[in-house]
Amino acid sequence: MATPGLIYSAPGLPDTCALFSLAAAASMSGPDAETPSAIQICRIMRPDDANMAGNVHGGTILKMIEEAGVIISTRHCNSQNGERCVAVLARVERTDFLSPLCIGEVAHVSAEITYTSKHSVEVQVKVMCENILTGTKKLTNKATLWYVPLSLKNVDKVLEVPPVVYSRQEQEEEGRRRYEAQKLERMQTKWRNGDFIQPVLNPVPEPNTVSYSQSSLIYLVGTLDCTLHGFVRGGVTMKLMDDVAGIVAARHCKTNIVTASVDTINFYDKIKRGHVITISGRLTFTSNKSMEIEVLVDANSLVENSQGPYRAASAFFTYVSLSQDGRSLPVPQLVPETEDEKKRFEEGKGRYLQLKAKRQGQAKPQP
Repeated sequence: MATPGLIYSAPGLPDTCALFSLAAAASMSGPDAETPSAIQICRIMRPDDANMAGNVHGGTILKMIEEAGVIISTRHCNSQNGERCVAVLARVERTDFLSPLCIGEVAHVSAEITYTSKHSVEVQVKVMCENILTGTKKLTNKATLWYVPLSLKNVDKVLEVPPVVYSRQEQEEEGRRRYEAQKLERMQTKWRNGDFIQPVLNPVPEPNTVSYSQSSLIYLVGTLDCTLHGFVRGGVTMKLMDDVAGIVAARHCKTNIVTASVDTINFYDKIKRGHVITISGRLTFTSNKSMEIEVLVDANSLVENSQGPYRAASAFFTYVSLSQDGRSLPVPQLVPETEDEKKRFEEGKGRYLQLKAKRQGQAKPQP
């Protein structure tokens, strides 16, 4: 590795080192720019990062991924003279948790800018797990995030993104296709924003039903959760979403559970400091060894009457159940009761089968 050009701590991670290397960035196959196009954050996993079985929470990893993304995208968006800004998270593409990360291991989070449109930045992130006793490393996560730059003077003003120079024309064309695809999918998800998870007021529901495991967390946004604008950081929101999804999964299985994947996370609106957010989760589908959990984030101001409750973010999390020795266990089958629950179950089954078919197609040897 080349000698780092700059070392400092990432916000919210006191034990984190962010390494920026001009030589390493220039040698990568991604876009070229005057500022480093890649960074790496590393941090040792502590007991408070993990569950009782020693597996690091998926939300902790998502938060580190987002922090690496916001550092590199904000640096790029301020690389030219002009109005200063902070990049904010708009969307996270599907990310799979390929292998567990445990207490005492070191997470190496590498972020690289791979595409820019007029008003957005695509950042691709990889997470490597290192066992510092044996020196072995393995890939644990890959994720794609989209950021938009907001002016420091006017939070409602989206600024233009400095373009990057691609080493190959195909890189720009591939990036443009990804941009158009996520833009279309983002528009298609907005129809779900009128859906809310109602609290259970009846007597204790039957086990294995949606009502039995659904959970909600009410959280008051504080200063440490926010950016320079006074709005919640995307990583904080994702961590809370994973916490709620984990509670739902644990209530359903009553075993050790871990995050297996996160479907696309869409951020629809900003959440201000002092707002109260309600993060609600419910089971939508179970296969033999996995659970799909829908998580909705709604925000509301305690003092401002101009805006009522609004949908801030949504996503689907997939969890698996593990035995004490880390082997996957069968999942109790969900029993949908209402017509809406049955409809969501069939929709979840469709997503599961579609992803399964896609993985099987990728696993086939190419002729």
